[in-house]
Amino acid sequence: VSLRHAPRLSISIQEHMAIDVCPGPIRPIRTISAYFPRLPAPSCLSPAPSLLPPRGSSLNSSVDTSVEMHSSDSDDCTALGTLEFDLLYEQFSSQLHCTVLRAKGLKPMDFNGLADPYVKLHLLPGACKANKLKTRTIRNSLNPTWNEKLTYTGITAEDLHRKTLRLTVCDEDKLTHNELIGESRVALKRLKPNHPKRFHTCLEHPPPLPSPSATGEALRGISCYLREWEKEQLQSLEERGRLLLSLQFLSAPEDPAELQMGEGVALTNTPKTGLYVGVKRCAHLAAMDVNGFSDPYVKIYLKPDLQKKSKHKTQVLKKTLNPEFNEEFFYEISLSELSAKTLEVTVWDYDLGRSNDFIGGVCLGPQSQGDALRHWTECLKNRGQRIERWHILTNELPQNQD
Repeated sequence: VSLRHAPRLSISIQEHMAIDVCPGPIRPIRTISAYFPRLPAPSCLSPAPSLLPPRGSSLNSSVDTSVEMHSSDSDDCTALGTLEFDLLYEQFSSQLHCTVLRAKGLKPMDFNGLADPYVKLHLLPGACKANKLKTRTIRNSLNPTWNEKLTYTGITAEDLHRKTLRLTVCDEDKLTHNELIGESRVALKRLKPNHPKRFHTCLEHPPPLPSPSATGEALRGISCYLREWEKEQLQSLEERGRLLLSLQFLSAPEDPAELQMGEGVALTNTPKTGLYVGVKRCAHLAAMDVNGFSDPYVKIYLKPDLQKKSKHKTQVLKKTLNPEFNEEFFYEISLSELSAKTLEVTVWDYDLGRSNDFIGGVCLGPQSQGDALRHWTECLKNRGQRIERWHILTNELPQNQD
């Protein structure tokens, strides 16, 4: 019996490539999880149904109602671990305290099956490195205990409504780059002033950035454009730290006993009418030097300044991101003239032998907005009273700098 073989079909490489690349419109590649139904994620701190204890046994749990579960992927809870911490916002001191307590069941990151974890804090939105605080590193542990308090200074009531605290657990590597284990985010609007709150959260992977490679050519250009626009927006709104200013307008009364003086204002035989500007301190300034610090000083102007005589400058404080100046300056000016002026305050990093670096600034006057406008208005309305307020420093360089 002889077998007859069918003739072999030969396809050229050109035809093969044409078949592969021209089946129709390009579609995004579906992930494996897309083929499975999305079920509500179980609590990361609760045992699985198959592992529940038998009837009659008690299950002790120290987890309070602050358990967080944001991720829809239950693998994150078992693979990355949990983090426990306390948050407290003190309204009178404008401070946010974060006490990092402990982590449990962290993902092994080293060859020995352990990790060298530390926790890093970052206030969002906020692109500058000055917003970041960091705990010490615990060596060779998947269940580290820190019990370490980290404090943000200059946090206003407005920050509670628009800021989010990101806590990132990282593994420290001396020879290579530090690796991220997982993160947790808490909106500050969940806090009540002067009331501490404990959180026991599941660590999650950071949210992925949208990739234009999975979209068509038409959407790819739009995605790139949106990324550039968002980058410009973040750059224009970048925070460079906080500045604590005090303002006090004094008018010379007929009776010197009627003058209400605040602390730090020197009494003279002939009280003058004018504005006292107190540069108290800065917090979490942007690092401008290679050593991770800055050499900050503050300049103030009262503009318009045609004669260029309104410039005042504080001393330079070396190697710090949280300088305390406690210096006060005086402008002899009437209330009618002051109402048309703008107080310009800028913070600089001193560099020997080259141009100083601009860190950030803020302008207070009738054309200002937000806290700057409120501070200026309260100063003019409450003559004789010293009014202090924290201000956000932005990277916008004021015009007409001397």
